[in-house]
Amino acid sequence: MIPLTLTDITAALRAGWARDTCSPDDLERADWTTDNPAWGHCDITALVVNDILGGDLVVSEVHLGGEQHGYHWWNRLPSGIEIDLTREQFRGGQRVTGGRVVTRPPGRLPRRWEEYQLLRRRVMARLSPL
Repeated sequence: MIPLTLTDITAALRAGWARDTCSPDDLERADWTTDNPAWGHCDITALVVNDILGGDLVVSEVHLGGEQHGYHWWNRLPSGIEIDLTREQFRGGQRVTGGRVVTRPPGRLPRRWEEYQLLRRRVMARLSPL
């Protein structure tokens, strides 16, 4: 078996992102397009990265024009290094506040379960031949 790299994982995630895995909340703000593929994928991307690499989930608020516009998720690896594979989605002046570590909910997610499962299947299928 060939070891995975962060480049492999990132490429698999990017190939898996699509409108059908984008957050419905974010779709209300702006449509998903291939010009901004990370849009609306931070939560389930962080979960898939956590599945593969472990570590912690980090969440913060997103603000625009003084109003909260949802949350942003990324990962802190067991080494302490933080990686954010969807930060590029913020192109409209949004500001991400400082993050806090949260405990991953056990079992089935209370929301976005289907999108998470779909993205996870796509990523794992792409990584399996490596």
